[in-house]
Amino acid sequence: MPDDITPAPEGDYNDTGVPSFDYVRDRIEGRYATALGSTELAGETPEAAALEKKLAERDKAAKSRLEEIRRSLRDG
Repeated sequence: MPDDITPAPEGDYNDTGVPSFDYVRDRIEGRYATALGSTELAGETPEAAALEKKLAERDKAAKSRLEEIRRSLRDG
């Protein structure tokens, strides 16, 4: 082997420097778990709870207004 080529790390890569399937899968699963955890934590903040409440109130008002419009169309 020439002196200017650095050998691949043992275990996770083959002799040509290609990562193993298990290594790639573990990296993907790790990133997915981190993203999922971050999303869950972000949803538990007071700001997220306030936003969720505000959206629920808006949806309720929108449904009420839609029902009012439908009633006026039936009566008219």
